[in-house]
Amino acid sequence: MRQLVSLRFLGRLSFDGATVPGLRTARQVLVGALLAGLALACSSVQAPPLEDSERLPGGDTTNELMLGSSAFKMVAPNASSEHEAMFYTGNSFFNSAWVEAPASTTVRDGLGPIFNARSCSACHMQDGRGAPPEADQDPIGLLLRIGDGELGEHGEPRGDERYGGQLQPFALPDVPAEARVRVTYEERKGKLPDGEEYVLLVPSYVLDEPAYGPLPEGLRVSPRVAPAMIGLGLLEAIPEADVLALEDAEDRDGDGISGRANRVYDSVADGRALGRFGWKAEQPNIAQQVAGAFAEDMGITNPLVGHDGCSLVELECGEAPNGGEPEIDDELFGKVVTYSRLLAVPVRERWKGEAILAGRELFHQTGCANCHVPKHHTGDSDLSELADQDIYPYTDLLLHDLGDDLGDQRPAFDASGNEWRTPPLWGVGRIHDVNGHDLLLHDGRARGVQEAILWHGGEAEGSRERFENLSRDERKSLVDFVESL
Repeated sequence: MRQLVSLRFLGRLSFDGATVPGLRTARQVLVGALLAGLALACSSVQAPPLEDSERLPGGDTTNELMLGSSAFKMVAPNASSEHEAMFYTGNSFFNSAWVEAPASTTVRDGLGPIFNARSCSACHMQDGRGAPPEADQDPIGLLLRIGDGELGEHGEPRGDERYGGQLQPFALPDVPAEARVRVTYEERKGKLPDGEEYVLLVPSYVLDEPAYGPLPEGLRVSPRVAPAMIGLGLLEAIPEADVLALEDAEDRDGDGISGRANRVYDSVADGRALGRFGWKAEQPNIAQQVAGAFAEDMGITNPLVGHDGCSLVELECGEAPNGGEPEIDDELFGKVVTYSRLLAVPVRERWKGEAILAGRELFHQTGCANCHVPKHHTGDSDLSELADQDIYPYTDLLLHDLGDDLGDQRPAFDASGNEWRTPPLWGVGRIHDVNGHDLLLHDGRARGVQEAILWHGGEAEGSRERFENLSRDERKSLVDFVESL
């Protein structure tokens, strides 16, 4: 049986080609633009004084040695010899392809039976950022989280009965892959107040040939592009109290920004913890993030996740041989986690020029820094290299409602369907050198920084409108600043 489900993100999900507009009226746009221009003209917000330490966004862990296509691959230069050795072993397992069990390569067998990729680096190429597939390409670098929109026992997103919580479009021989995934785009044209025209791409996701029965009518689908791996250990080391101090759920200061923390399930502690990682801050620490990726993306069982994603109806999947229990042991798993924690953030080469400093000022004036908080200081860490560092990730690690256009209507713990964690901006200008593209946002729809800003709605609508009302040269200056991070 062949089924085709088209999922459009124009404001709400729609099926079978029907669209539900999420566009604002012309009057709303005009009024919003006028208010935004007034707010900018009257703004007294100024950027804090430039600090010399901003050149080194990762503090003592910053990579100054290798840039270009290798900018995201380096170990923190202050790593101890013991941790550096663990890093390089973890690097090997991050980059090597896993194989079907049983195999003579017993430490790397156990792939699948259903999976999204054969290695971690297939999605995080060069430790960088994935991209959605082009027409007729396989979806490597982008995955689809799925479910019914309800929450499970611990507040986690509830998956589909047949297909689980993540769609796997690949499988071992003799095991049916769950479905084929295709992405298509429609153009949305617009014009800025000064007359500059732009075109945004609206993605649609087609799930073709479901192998284990029909997809439910109300299926929620959330596309996710693999983010860059740099600086994760530093984000983990930011004290929880510092993150919570940035919360303003009731918008008491009246700036329109109401960031809040996601409280998620920590499987080791068997309780709630601050979410830090993933597009909706769904994971509390790097170990749990890595464990979920091993299990869901590659079907590799590990010390924290003992299942490989086969549902009760996926019989061939459940009967396939495994590579041991677990398929990656504690020692090797720990080294991959250490590797993920010690990947260095690259140095800023452009950080003092006149245009960059002008863009920095506009970044604060338009309100971008209200969510993309520039500076943090790390606390204690069991990896001493990460402790007591001044860092500049440009994130608050909090959830923000970005509006219907970017919403996936798939809640996760305390995160609503329209809420996303503020992504760090460090290294964003190097993505093209590392990965050969400049596709941004959680699903890669934005072709560069300006398009990413133009997609912002919800809490970020005021900042977007202030950006729109800048002159063309000012917009370029702000974009150049972001690309200098």
